[in-house]
Amino acid sequence: MGIENLAEKAQILIRSRLCSPNFIFKPLSDSTDSNYSKLKFIISSSIMEACNNSILLLGPRGSGKVAVLELVLSDLLEEYPDTITVIRLNGLLHSEDNSALKEIARQLCMEHHLLFSKMASFDDNSQFMIAMLRECGLAHKTVIFALDEFDLFAQGKQRLLYSLLDAMQTVTSQAVVVGVSCRLDADQLLEKRVRSRFSHRKLLFLPPSKEDVQRLLEHILSLPMDSSLACDYAAEFNEKLQSILADKRFKEIISNYLNSNSTTNHLLRFLFIAISNMELKSGFLSLENFKAALSSIQRQPKQECIKDCSILELYILVCMKRLEVREQNSYNFSSVMKEYKSVHDSFPTSDYYAQNVCLRAFEHLLQRELICFTDNRGHSQSIEFRQVKLVVSYAELQEGLKSYRSCPAILLKLIDR
Repeated sequence: MGIENLAEKAQILIRSRLCSPNFIFKPLSDSTDSNYSKLKFIISSSIMEACNNSILLLGPRGSGKVAVLELVLSDLLEEYPDTITVIRLNGLLHSEDNSALKEIARQLCMEHHLLFSKMASFDDNSQFMIAMLRECGLAHKTVIFALDEFDLFAQGKQRLLYSLLDAMQTVTSQAVVVGVSCRLDADQLLEKRVRSRFSHRKLLFLPPSKEDVQRLLEHILSLPMDSSLACDYAAEFNEKLQSILADKRFKEIISNYLNSNSTTNHLLRFLFIAISNMELKSGFLSLENFKAALSSIQRQPKQECIKDCSILELYILVCMKRLEVREQNSYNFSSVMKEYKSVHDSFPTSDYYAQNVCLRAFEHLLQRELICFTDNRGHSQSIEFRQVKLVVSYAELQEGLKSYRSCPAILLKLIDR
């Protein structure tokens, strides 16, 4: 089998891993201190001891809350196949109390092979849920309610949460409520009557540590030796991968990326782009693949627009930046032209244009939204006299000038001053 075919197979394998939350979070579940272990212990102890429980999984979007919950549920369904019923709700779909209770009734009916009535009222569905919780409790079965976007259920009258948590207060019921939210104050949104029935257990999902990132990279990117891939190719692939992971330049790339995008989900997106950049002819990953992925993700739209500007437009942007550096926050086209003339007087060049030409360039910058008016109240005024400001940051302008192929050297000197 050719090197390109082997590389394509390896690429497909790693991409499939990146799309499988169960595979990704499995190595992080080995530690007894992981959120996976804590959540599984809470739910499994509730099942074994026949008690009710409630818990919140809190953390930023993309930190793996739902993935870990699903991993725990899939493991528990294998361990206790006949004693668990899982009801899944999402606040984006079921935040309205009536629709949420109707969905609970529908899933309970489906699970226990009962007929579901679409015409049932809120009270009917509430009584049905309470009766089912009682029957499941008597049959030593646990109902697990997974409420994604939990904070959306805490809006309005919170009748669903009250009915659910109140039903769990009875001796016969046996249920676990797991709320998932990106709001760290989700429990504070609960009404007093609901909060008093909540267990107030929380698991906080933090950005992965350096050790976790290292383990994830090795776990996801290393090729298995017992697959359909040739053993010598897999061994060489893993050897080259280890040298990349140990490279200081690679560690800087990962560190720079995680400083701005610290969640596991962002890291997986970064790895997916790096794998997609792998050269099939060489057959192996390289440091350049990760560099290309970083530049692709960190691409700035405004910076890209600067690359398409004319030389005159660059002069106008630099002049505006010089005005702002001097804390002249209130300026217009006329002020910019005075600065442009002073620059030309200090550094005589051939890049000097008439005022009407500069005005057209100025209007073009407005159209491309690299600059904008400071307010919308001066529509009756001529463009030359309306107050303007830069939309691009200093860093974006500086990088845009550096990446501009034919940027005059004088502009680079001016922007660095």
